[in-house]
Amino acid sequence: MPTWIFAIFSFLAVISTAHADGIAEKATLCASCHGENGVPVDPKVPVIWGQNAGYLYIELRDFKRGARASEMMAPMVADMSRDDMMALAEYFSKKPWPNLGQKPASAAIAERAETVANSAQCSQCHLAGFLGASSVPRVSDQSFDYLLATLEAFRSGARANNAWMTDLMKAYSGDDIKALATYLAGL
Repeated sequence: MPTWIFAIFSFLAVISTAHADGIAEKATLCASCHGENGVPVDPKVPVIWGQNAGYLYIELRDFKRGARASEMMAPMVADMSRDDMMALAEYFSKKPWPNLGQKPASAAIAERAETVANSAQCSQCHLAGFLGASSVPRVSDQSFDYLLATLEAFRSGARANNAWMTDLMKAYSGDDIKALATYLAGL
């Protein structure tokens, strides 16, 4: 192999390693809220370990654009490039989903939540087991506090980066939403 080709491959390997190190460094900052072991420090903060990469990227992009409001996240993503956001999304998607130790919903709450989920056709997007895929989030075993706050934010219109979810959640009562959050958290 000619020396110049070897030099190019070596340079690309160094750049790739430096980029990966940079992403790992950025990910360390994420751990201050989202948890070093994937369990967030506050139950109102979402689990991002094991979340779908496409969804994580879209949310980072929406925070940067201001389409999803967050006083905490906006400054975190302000200077991130698209490539950095994509790399972070991939990085976290490859981590194992943590066990939050949440209890399954009671039979009565599960029945009510399943009625809501079926009428809203939640599994059409979030798929079997509510694991999502690609740009649709996993909501199974997500923190109850985060799920409840998110569903209520969609219902009130405070979270405005998914008009479909806003319209859908407006059709349900606060008790329906609480049952759904309880059910999903315990899956």
